[in-house]
Amino acid sequence: MVISRKQESPKCDKFINEVKLKQTEKFKYLGTIISNNGKTSREISARTAQAKINFQKMKTILTNKHISIETRKRALQCYIEHVLMYGCAAWTTSKQIQNKLETTEMWFLRRMLRIPWTAKKTNERVLKEAYKRRSIRKRQATFLGHVMRRGKLEHLVTTGKFEGKRSRGRQWEKIMDGLATWLGPGKVSDTLAAVKDRDLWRDMIANAYKQGT
Repeated sequence: MVISRKQESPKCDKFINEVKLKQTEKFKYLGTIISNNGKTSREISARTAQAKINFQKMKTILTNKHISIETRKRALQCYIEHVLMYGCAAWTTSKQIQNKLETTEMWFLRRMLRIPWTAKKTNERVLKEAYKRRSIRKRQATFLGHVMRRGKLEHLVTTGKFEGKRSRGRQWEKIMDGLATWLGPGKVSDTLAAVKDRDLWRDMIANAYKQGT
């Protein structure tokens, strides 16, 4: 596979024992779909579909009003959300992808609370009724803190830069850009400096999570 931003991926001929390897647009590695454009849209679509299938399998439990909402939320988190969010710590989430994930989350909660589409309840109201906050950024920030303090290969991959000029046009959003905005400092350099202090980092995550963003 050749990962590139170009519409057509550059051709790359590789041979092992005179046998040409097939160049592919995507493949699955450790349960995660890796695409040749470097984006996570295919992986998230697959995760969303699988999570909805799992929800339907457990529908009789998750929508049972005789079971407390707290118990059903735990079941949702253990058996459904973990499928949806597997590997999310490494996702670069654009606004479009974030909206897709939030739509899927609402799909779960509205069915779990048995809210018909005719009720016309806002997403914020549904979240309050379910006593739930969104957590993808929290997961990413927690993972980032671990990786940065560890200071090994993952640190290099996250903070490293390529030589050369940027491509023309609008630049893709990086994980660090989204986390810096979510956590508060706004600047990536300030965020990376805060990571070194474990207690400060935990407080920043807790404060941002409390805001429900």
